[in-house]
Amino acid sequence: MERKRISSQNIRSVGYDARSRILEIEFSSGGIIQYSGVADEIYRRFVNSPSSGSYFRDNIEENFSSKRVR
Repeated sequence: MERKRISSQNIRSVGYDARSRILEIEFSSGGIIQYSGVADEIYRRFVNSPSSGSYFRDNIEENFSSKRVR
């Protein structure tokens, strides 16, 4: 999945596959986690948020099932 860089202290890049509704996040620590069932609207709000880290913690981290890719 292709990811794009975002401006965040803890998140390095994000990618999204609308067909499978998978959000992939690469963290500054080097870990990569995929979140499933993420709606397009959530992804757009996340990448356009003034604080992506806060949006992630408040709306994604505990609300979607995840699997560690790396």
